Amino acid sequence: MAIMPAPQDQWYVVHVLYGQEGKVRDNINRRIASEEMSDCMFEVLVPTEMVSEVKKGKKTSSKRKFFPGYVIVNMHLLEADGSLNDRTWYFIQETTGVINFAGNKTRPMPMRPTEVEQMLAQIKEREEDEKPRITHEVGDTVKVADGPFESQNGMVEEIDHDKGKIMVSVDIFGRKTIVELENWQVETA
Repeated sequence: MAIMPAPQDQWYVVHVLYGQEGKVRDNINRRIASEEMSDCMFEVLVPTEMVSEVKKGKKTSSKRKFFPGYVIVNMHLLEADGSLNDRTWYFIQETTGVINFAGNKTRPMPMRPTEVEQMLAQIKEREEDEKPRITHEVGDTVKVADGPFESQNGMVEEIDHDKGKIMVSVDIFGRKTIVELENWQVETA
């Protein structure tokens, strides 16, 4: 039998209504205070990342959920003997907007410590770094909107999501040539 993590080290993925992640988090936090559950409910996260895009020549930034439809909850759900803590089980099940626990619906298992560490590091990294929003995919036909190849059509050959760069194959003097462009320099053809 696997060793159960300490109560404060138990993290669970909870499936919620899509688009209601923030409301569910706020509802859980409000109920923790009103029902005095802070001894077994420790933290509720809705992981987000900053994304930027250029629309009509203006750069805009916004937050985007990177696990839409889920919240991550740090709570004491399983006892040392592996039995469910009924108090926290019903607390989550009775929260408006909660569908169920991800994975095994009747016997949820906490995330592994390595998964928790990776997830928390990913959340911190994504909140600090702003990523460009790229709506194009490899194989799309695009029109170059800025730069020396303006008004030329080309095909997306490669995308670097981290840097916001798009490699586009354009026709230069009768030859297909790959040019590296910023995300905002291309638009749908």
